[in-house]
Amino acid sequence: MLDGDAGGERARVLAPSESIPYGAQPLLLAESTVYGLTCVEQLLQRWGPLPKPWLVLVSDAPARPVSDARYLLRALGGRLAGVATVPYLPVLRAVKGPDEAMEHKDVLAAAARLRRTIEGDRS
Repeated sequence: MLDGDAGGERARVLAPSESIPYGAQPLLLAESTVYGLTCVEQLLQRWGPLPKPWLVLVSDAPARPVSDARYLLRALGGRLAGVATVPYLPVLRAVKGPDEAMEHKDVLAAAARLRRTIEGDRS
């Protein structure tokens, strides 16, 4: 979730039964596979009256998602605040953690695009 009051952090992971703080933007993270989107669909079926979440869809290959995944994504669109995509970044397969990943210019560029998309700054 994005939380401006998270003590300097812009995003954090919620514990399994932790409630979403008022004003925070929930985010779901999934791979661009049929399995990943099926998991999102199952979660959204239990979502309830919470604010609509953003879906961050991470490309699992350097090709576009298969047609069944694209169809499922379109079907889920009304239950989401928006969809942001992260391109396939081969360097992510070779890093030990987020700090090491942020040393690569491709990752930095993708992170900046993701943030602009979710925060609404389209410049």
